[in-house]
Amino acid sequence: MEQHVDARRRPAVWVALAALYLIWGSTYLGIEVAMRTLPPLLMLSLRFLVAGAVLWLLVGRGQRPTLRHWRAAAVIGAALLLFGNGGVALAQETIDTGTVALIVGSVPLWLALLDRVFLGQRLAPAAVAGLVVGFGGVAFLAGGVGGGSLGGAALVLVASLAWAAGSLYARRAAAPRRPLTGAALQMLVGGVLLGLAGLARGEAGQVDPAAVSGESVAALVYLIAFGSLVGFSAYVWLLRNAPTSLVGTYAYVNPVVAVALGTLVLGEPLGARVLLGGGAILAAVILIVSARPIAAPAARTGAVAPARAR
Repeated sequence: MEQHVDARRRPAVWVALAALYLIWGSTYLGIEVAMRTLPPLLMLSLRFLVAGAVLWLLVGRGQRPTLRHWRAAAVIGAALLLFGNGGVALAQETIDTGTVALIVGSVPLWLALLDRVFLGQRLAPAAVAGLVVGFGGVAFLAGGVGGGSLGGAALVLVASLAWAAGSLYARRAAAPRRPLTGAALQMLVGGVLLGLAGLARGEAGQVDPAAVSGESVAALVYLIAFGSLVGFSAYVWLLRNAPTSLVGTYAYVNPVVAVALGTLVLGEPLGARVLLGGGAILAAVILIVSARPIAAPAARTGAVAPARAR
């Protein structure tokens, strides 16, 4: 399965990939529209609490997660949803969605770097080149934001690092037998953590039900139904039915979709810095995703457990 797609499943694989490309690439726009009349962290809290509850009702009933499962879900939910998605939403208050999406495209760079530093994974020359080019592109993009937005750019980098660290932890964390059940737990815990963070930030005072627009509600429903349920289900199915190198292409297609939607729908400027910096990041991700991993020395073989779906 790593080398090819079963001919019988090829149409379904491409439909799932197209859904992943478009849906996850459009969530930046969805977050931006939802935040027009809803505070960011409480909005995300509602998104993941509802999505987690629906997913649990669909796949989790009758199962009994252990305390280890809940602890792992708490760590992953905090890293991916609280710091990852929460940081992205807060950054979008000061930075264009396209720029945010391009910086988030650095997640594979962080994954490769963390793999090398903490797990001892040797990097192929192409992956090393990708790290250099990619972080150079991030620095070039960050240098183009205004002084008031520089903190937002830093926040996106921290959010991307948190997402990468949480993803690596999820590879070996205790998880229920069904991957979607684990995803439901992560959404539920992450939703609670986002809600607490939103309350601590004083967002409760920003909620005015009479002022919530229909477009914000529609965007939130889209994020719940498509971004969190359809998108993630397609991702989990692809991990089991397509080469991981093919599934990983979402990492460099999503930013392109986000930039296009930001330009066409929100009227965000598409300057030379965005094109050059974004192009460098996308090229770096392609280098890293397509690079062949270097096998570990024989004495260390088996030291790291194989990756599994989060």
